[in-house]
Amino acid sequence: MTDTSNTRPIESEAQGTRQTRPQRLIRSIPLIAPLLLWAVPCWVLLYAGQHWPLPVTLAGTALFALGLIGMPLAMTRGHGRRQQDGAAITGDTLLGVSWVLFTWSVLLGVLLRLALTAAGVGEGQDRARIVTWAVLGVSAVLLAWGYAEARRVPRVRRLDVQLPRLGAGLDGTRVALITDTHYGPLDRARWSGRVCETVNTLEADLVCHTGDIADGTAERRRAQAAPLGTVRATRARVYVTGNHEYYSEAQGWVDLMDELGWEPLRNRHLLLERGGDTLVVAGVDDVTAESSGLAGHRAHLAGALHGADPDLPVLLLAHQPKFIDRAAAEGVDLQLSGHTHGGQIWPFHHLVRIDQPALAGLSRHGTRTLLYTSRGTGFWGPPFRVFAPSEITLLVLRSPQKPASPQTQTSPQTPPSPQKPTAP
Repeated sequence: MTDTSNTRPIESEAQGTRQTRPQRLIRSIPLIAPLLLWAVPCWVLLYAGQHWPLPVTLAGTALFALGLIGMPLAMTRGHGRRQQDGAAITGDTLLGVSWVLFTWSVLLGVLLRLALTAAGVGEGQDRARIVTWAVLGVSAVLLAWGYAEARRVPRVRRLDVQLPRLGAGLDGTRVALITDTHYGPLDRARWSGRVCETVNTLEADLVCHTGDIADGTAERRRAQAAPLGTVRATRARVYVTGNHEYYSEAQGWVDLMDELGWEPLRNRHLLLERGGDTLVVAGVDDVTAESSGLAGHRAHLAGALHGADPDLPVLLLAHQPKFIDRAAAEGVDLQLSGHTHGGQIWPFHHLVRIDQPALAGLSRHGTRTLLYTSRGTGFWGPPFRVFAPSEITLLVLRSPQKPASPQTQTSPQTPPSPQKPTAP
């Protein structure tokens, strides 16, 4: 692995923009959302014709009121200036519970009620109570299952990716991808170690982390991130920043990853050479970097590719899939991203698709460029994953050309010796 990039990060320039009406609407969502998330299930479960005994109605209403008041308060104390982990866990959990209750209150509150009415099952009160118990039962099952899915070590997702410009000597190159580990208020140091052990079983030539390492500063989450230092790769371990680094002193995370032996690809590239062929491995800061105010942080693809032979295939690390438009314009062969979590808790993926061009998996953009979007290795906020399982990804790069001889390929059982990157 050889470092050929000598581009220096360019300091960001502040740009003032006037807010549009849609932007003002988006900014009002945090104020409206908690009310909807708690008020809608409260109405569907308690006041939509059930005629519960008064004590039941009062107790249920009190619980929803506590959720409505407690969730924003806990999240403010947990994720605001106080950074209280206990409050963050409470607020995040309540957010996940309210989202699931809201979703299934709406779906079953309409569809199941219509089905029961069409089938002539019971009177109005009976149908309303059936809906209530169905919503509570489905929500409880999904939350229990979603919690187990979020806390488990992700399954390995394997796929071959053919790159037309990849030389025969690089055929079979193994690229492991982890992303969105989101070490946070719930201590997951043991989980982190088990994830790294799983990555090491893949015998990858290149291991990539495409950002959102943690929620919190590097100093605060160091113990959870420390196992990343045990990850093995035959050529290199590379990392780019995600948007959450810019909420928590991003430079501290860049420095810690460097300390743990990972190469922070901040608008620069390295060369992976094997069998006489070369792959450009480039990375850019997250697209939110420029607005963070940190000197020298920005997404600068031209800088990342500066000095690279334009005839060589390019593997690009960029945290958010939305960067793919710029990547395709520059003729990048394959972009690796995370950020979306696959929606994390269904049906949140519909909202993610408003902001991102891809949710998960492999997609083509333009005539040459492929994008692989990981569902993420960890979880953000609510400790639940519903119909959006986490993943550790192994991509095996394939060349359309046939190797000249068996010696040009590297057997997974006898990986080549690592080459230490040189300083820029």
